[in-house]
Amino acid sequence: MPIPEDVTGEEIDKDVRQELLSLPKTLAEDVAKNLVMVAKLLDEDPEKAYGYSRVALRLASRVAAVREAAGFAAYAVGKYSEALAEFRAARRMTGSVELWPVMADCERGLGRPEKALAMAGEPEVHKLDKAGQVEMRLVAAGARRDMGQADAAVVTLQSPELASSAVHPWTARMRYAYADALLEVGREEDAREWFARALEADQGGTTDASDRLAALDGVEFTDALDESDESADAADGSSDGGSDDSEGARDDEGPAQD
Repeated sequence: MPIPEDVTGEEIDKDVRQELLSLPKTLAEDVAKNLVMVAKLLDEDPEKAYGYSRVALRLASRVAAVREAAGFAAYAVGKYSEALAEFRAARRMTGSVELWPVMADCERGLGRPEKALAMAGEPEVHKLDKAGQVEMRLVAAGARRDMGQADAAVVTLQSPELASSAVHPWTARMRYAYADALLEVGREEDAREWFARALEADQGGTTDASDRLAALDGVEFTDALDESDESADAADGSSDGGSDDSEGARDDEGPAQD
């Protein structure tokens, strides 16, 4: 796959660069460039990111960072079995528990919420940092909901991290998940409060809390551009002065665009 000229491979994390030192210089540079493309495209174009990850994997399958990147790319496009295999490989290579929550979420994606829930009770969870433990709690709550245990999902999310007024990178997502779980059990007023708190903490726009709040308040958004188009179409349709020639000209232009 083509690599843009402005991508040098130097953009990767220094720890990943250190891992690539085990490869021949030219090969390391090629792998680094593909890993940069995976990182750049993972959110905006996951399919392309997945393609670059496969190239990197073909070049350096024995590098843990490559297996991890391939796992996240597969995860992003819903290839959960493949993602889980890559995450397991990376974990075997590094011995790190960092990927435990996303591995559990892959189990959810494969329709095995019971397995994900079991992983939430394993000793590995206690070795995670605070962010990892929060992620594990989110996965466990999602597994409860997958199993039809909505009330248990609410309880699972109730924690000191949820109650804290401090804002961390995961705060908005945790508050949002809690609001969503509350809504599922019919606690609409409480859900509205927590969607508002999620929005307050969502400095990076990672959730659609504002839309959920608007929906609860009965606010409907309309596209001004669509309204303008509809008004123009109505005006054209109501005019009796159009000639057959002008209609023919429109036909020649091809189908109307929505």
